[in-house]
Amino acid sequence: PQRKLGDVSVPTIGFGVMGISIGYGGIDTDEQRFKILDAAYAAGCTFWDTANVYGDSEDFIGKWYVLSSSGSRSKIFLATKFGLTMGGARGDPDYVKEQCELSLKRLSVDYIDLYYLHRVDPNTPIEKTVGAMSELVKYGKVKHLGLSDCTAAGLRRAHAVHPIAALQIEFSPIMLEVEKPPLQLVDAARSLGTKIIAYSPLGRGFLTGQIKSAEDLDPDDFRRTVPKFNAANSPKILDLAAKIGEIGQAHNATSGQTTLAWILAQGEDFFVIPGTKKIKYLHENVEAGSLKLTTHEIAEVRRVAEAAEIPGDRYGARWLDMTYVESPQL
Repeated sequence: PQRKLGDVSVPTIGFGVMGISIGYGGIDTDEQRFKILDAAYAAGCTFWDTANVYGDSEDFIGKWYVLSSSGSRSKIFLATKFGLTMGGARGDPDYVKEQCELSLKRLSVDYIDLYYLHRVDPNTPIEKTVGAMSELVKYGKVKHLGLSDCTAAGLRRAHAVHPIAALQIEFSPIMLEVEKPPLQLVDAARSLGTKIIAYSPLGRGFLTGQIKSAEDLDPDDFRRTVPKFNAANSPKILDLAAKIGEIGQAHNATSGQTTLAWILAQGEDFFVIPGTKKIKYLHENVEAGSLKLTTHEIAEVRRVAEAAEIPGDRYGARWLDMTYVESPQL
């Protein structure tokens, strides 16, 4: 299934490419990583999401393009991001243009379908950042603009400079804060016609029910540092995953598939970009695109999600401080 994003139709279930390069424990061989990109392409899962800070992810996609069949570029809706650095968020105009050129080179492409400001620069008015991004559109280097983890006010300010096609936010049954005050990002996006791209839609894998505890993960897996995935919460998240799985049983769907279908059922403006390193899970995720939950089932997932008390931040302090930042006024 596809939905409109900007002026094109894009698969509702995309592929978050970060995990094949960074953050989620050991990195597979290049051969294995090529195979998962091949599998995504073959399955029609052609909305790929990466960023300039995801290890060698951009370079690796670039290698894949060079080695893959001719014509593959035009069939992939490619999203990447800039603005997140080890020293904080950056969005000054010169940096915007410099990073776009570097991403184009690494990806071995001459345009980017969707270019996101990854985090808002607390020192640069967002109008200046988006003004520089809009020039990239004018020169044909970028087709659509997006923002990630901004505020509702920031989204409106950005949209006043150039249409913002997509807002990328963490959204899942264990991460519903973006709907509610004070953030109200879903309402803000809808008021502007901006599409909503849900990242970590499976609760970084925990809503599949396959991870018993963060302690089971590789020592260098970043999820071990996430407060929400603390030992006290593990049984609560597993319980929620099991309840979602029960709701999906009528469709022979897994808890992960039911979760993805539920997010897509929030509206025609929602997309999901789950990531995985395993081809079998990629196919499982893609199959969720044809799963249609009943009105009662949609309400039931929300009921069990709202009832689950799973406190804790979604990032450690260092990364959390870069989310939902207001930029200075012009």
